[in-house]
Amino acid sequence: MTLSDLAVGFGLLLLVEGLPLFISPARYRELLKAIDEVPDGALRGIGLAAMALGLALLYVLKGASGVN
Repeated sequence: MTLSDLAVGFGLLLLVEGLPLFISPARYRELLKAIDEVPDGALRGIGLAAMALGLALLYVLKGASGVN
Protein backbone atom coordinates (compact mmCIF):
# COMPACT_ATOMS: atom_id res chain seq x y z
CA MET A 1 0.00 0.00 0.00
CA THR A 2 1.38 3.35 -1.00
CA LEU A 3 0.69 6.86 0.12
CA SER A 4 -1.19 7.32 -3.14
CA ASP A 5 -3.53 4.44 -2.21
CA LEU A 6 -4.25 6.10 1.14
CA ALA A 7 -4.91 9.44 -0.55
CA VAL A 8 -7.37 7.81 -2.97
CA GLY A 9 -9.13 6.08 -0.07
CA PHE A 10 -9.34 9.30 1.90
CA GLY A 11 -10.69 11.13 -1.15
CA LEU A 12 -13.39 8.49 -1.60
CA LEU A 13 -14.27 8.76 2.09
CA LEU A 14 -14.70 12.53 1.81
CA LEU A 15 -16.78 12.12 -1.34
CA VAL A 16 -19.14 9.59 0.24
CA GLU A 17 -19.41 11.52 3.51
CA GLY A 18 -20.05 14.85 1.77
CA LEU A 19 -22.66 13.60 -0.68
CA PRO A 20 -25.62 13.49 1.75
CA LEU A 21 -24.72 16.92 3.11
CA PHE A 22 -24.76 18.36 -0.41
CA ILE A 23 -27.88 16.56 -1.63
CA SER A 24 -30.14 17.03 1.39
CA PRO A 25 -28.78 18.93 4.38
CA ALA A 26 -32.17 19.05 6.12
CA ARG A 27 -32.59 15.26 5.90
CA TYR A 28 -29.03 14.86 7.19
CA ARG A 29 -29.89 16.93 10.27
CA GLU A 30 -32.94 14.73 10.89
CA LEU A 31 -30.77 11.64 10.62
CA LEU A 32 -28.30 13.02 13.16
CA LYS A 33 -31.14 13.74 15.56
CA ALA A 34 -32.46 10.19 15.11
CA ILE A 35 -28.99 8.72 15.74
CA ASP A 36 -29.02 10.47 19.12
CA GLU A 37 -31.87 8.12 20.11
CA VAL A 38 -29.96 4.92 19.24
CA PRO A 39 -28.27 3.20 22.22
CA ASP A 40 -24.47 3.20 22.38
CA GLY A 41 -24.31 -0.59 22.11
CA ALA A 42 -26.23 -0.58 18.85
CA LEU A 43 -24.00 2.14 17.38
CA ARG A 44 -20.91 0.19 18.41
CA GLY A 45 -22.32 -2.91 16.73
CA ILE A 46 -23.02 -1.00 13.54
CA GLY A 47 -19.52 0.48 13.65
CA LEU A 48 -17.95 -2.92 14.18
CA ALA A 49 -19.93 -4.42 11.31
CA ALA A 50 -18.93 -1.53 9.02
CA MET A 51 -15.25 -1.93 9.91
CA ALA A 52 -15.38 -5.70 9.39
CA LEU A 53 -17.10 -5.27 6.01
CA GLY A 54 -14.55 -2.65 4.96
CA LEU A 55 -11.64 -4.84 6.04
CA ALA A 56 -13.08 -7.84 4.18
CA LEU A 57 -13.60 -5.72 1.07
CA LEU A 58 -10.01 -4.47 1.18
CA TYR A 59 -8.75 -8.01 1.68
CA VAL A 60 -10.74 -9.29 -1.29
CA LEU A 61 -9.77 -6.40 -3.55
CA LYS A 62 -6.08 -6.56 -2.67
CA GLY A 63 -6.14 -10.35 -3.02
CA ALA A 64 -7.86 -10.13 -6.39
CA SER A 65 -5.26 -7.70 -7.71
CA GLY A 66 -2.40 -10.03 -6.79
CA VAL A 67 -0.70 -7.43 -4.56
CA ASN A 68 0.99 -8.80 -1.45
